[in-house]
Amino acid sequence: MSEPVREPLRIGVLGAARITERALIDPARAGGHRLVAVAARDRSRAEAFAAEHGVERVADSYADLLADPEVEVVYNPLANGLHGPWNLAALAAGKHVLSEKPSASNAEEAAEVREAAAKAGTAFMEGFHYLFHPLTRRLHELLAGGELGDLQRVEAMVAIQAPADTDPRWSLPLAGGAVMDLGCYSLHALRMLAPWAGGAPRLVSARGGERAGAPGVDAWLDAELEFPGGATGSARCHMAYDKLEMSCRIVGSRGEAYTPNFVLPQMDDRIVVRTEEGARTERLGTRSSYTYQLDAFAAHVREGTPLPLDADDAVATMTLIDECYRAAGFEPRPRTRL
Repeated sequence: MSEPVREPLRIGVLGAARITERALIDPARAGGHRLVAVAARDRSRAEAFAAEHGVERVADSYADLLADPEVEVVYNPLANGLHGPWNLAALAAGKHVLSEKPSASNAEEAAEVREAAAKAGTAFMEGFHYLFHPLTRRLHELLAGGELGDLQRVEAMVAIQAPADTDPRWSLPLAGGAVMDLGCYSLHALRMLAPWAGGAPRLVSARGGERAGAPGVDAWLDAELEFPGGATGSARCHMAYDKLEMSCRIVGSRGEAYTPNFVLPQMDDRIVVRTEEGARTERLGTRSSYTYQLDAFAAHVREGTPLPLDADDAVATMTLIDECYRAAGFEPRPRTRL
């Protein structure tokens, strides 16, 4: 028997961010979902976005989009500092929310988002899309199946070349910084190894460097962590690097696995496995991690299929981010008030 046809999600988009085409528009088209509405601070920009991407209509404001009864899912790709406030507003409006990471500016705000999601009874998920790709599942299988032996060390590095000085990712009032934009992936990837490490990792130390001309904003940060089972890990990030690097190396007592790009495996889907039996390269496919993510979110909304990410997970990640900032001599990111 063929599988039943799933009712398309009816999606509203906050803003006209550059990431939206890759992170939502293309996956929505692939899944047959409806792009019901978009709103932006500049209506003309929203109109251009709607025309280019086939969005059904333009809302006059973010608040009007949230009030639209036809919108059931809100996608939030706004600047970091606007994630928390508009996630809270969308949940208060009874919408399901798919938020770009991080879910909030700091752990206190993330906890408020969690409370709002529980009160609303709707789905909330932070967009750590990499977790849904077969590449990440395969990394976890290599540990779970014992081929790598006991986990000893994990090293994750997420780095990009510097955005323009005017980019909101360099803005402290908008909760910018390398950890917020990139290091959250490294830290999250380490957190997801807890089942094979005796539990969640704890922060041992962190050091970082400030962006010139942007007081309080981290250009890079290196964190050392330790798992209850004795394994160690490094979570590194750099937002003014000489190249793009999004690698992860997992070292066990019997071998190791290395992937050049765990964050965007559609760009490089290799895992190199080395054990006493030799080395091999596995390829896990270049279908977008964002498409896998939206498929999983739709299955949860429509059929109640469990998700590996929820508001509790978002709070745990944000708590670790705040700890890294404090240990490296920075302050957690301030909240943005609407």
